[in-house]
Amino acid sequence: MASKRYKQLSEKIDVTKKYTVAESAALMKDLTSAKFDETVEIAMNLNVDPRHADQMVRGAIVLPNGTGKTVRVAVFAKGAKADEAKAAGADIVGTDDLVEQIQAGNIDFDIVVAAPDCMGLVGKVGRILGPKGMMPNPKTGTVTPDVTTAVNNVKGGQVAFRVDKKGNIHAGIGKASFDAAKIEENITAFVAAINKQKPASAKGRYIKNAALSLTMSPAVKFDLSELADIK
Repeated sequence: MASKRYKQLSEKIDVTKKYTVAESAALMKDLTSAKFDETVEIAMNLNVDPRHADQMVRGAIVLPNGTGKTVRVAVFAKGAKADEAKAAGADIVGTDDLVEQIQAGNIDFDIVVAAPDCMGLVGKVGRILGPKGMMPNPKTGTVTPDVTTAVNNVKGGQVAFRVDKKGNIHAGIGKASFDAAKIEENITAFVAAINKQKPASAKGRYIKNAALSLTMSPAVKFDLSELADIK
């Protein structure tokens, strides 16, 4: 049963309408109702079959206005790379000690970055990090010799995305406290990143459905023809 508040918010949305990116961003400001700074969330359904390797949509985008979220970063690195990671502002830097920390269940971070020569260590905790969506991957820029850039990116608002088994992608792309222009810019950047990853084997309409919402609000459906043109 929908709450009274939720019903009141729903009345602000025309369910027969497909909203432009600008209209959707502006509407988020009207749908803010929680006592905390809600996350602006985008949900998309793509016309791909991830069971085929050539139709896996995966990557990362550094949003122009960040996510509004404070991100804690752990880095697997040693020697000079460890020093670079610390200088870039990584919250935790380690090797075997970081493996032990993760194995003990002490996961006080949101994202893991790894220098390539430390991937053997990361493999020891893959079964723990994988299900949490924290496993470093070259496609998201989290396995790289350039740990400085990786840390700067994830601290500065990088969002990783990966299509699930049913072709869905979800991501937090801002906060309700952002002004509409910043929300619009972040939506545009995220959709452009998704369009850039369109598999050559994907036929027909690539983005089948897409909507925007806040943590506690109903969703606003996008005009798909506009999304298809965002590059």
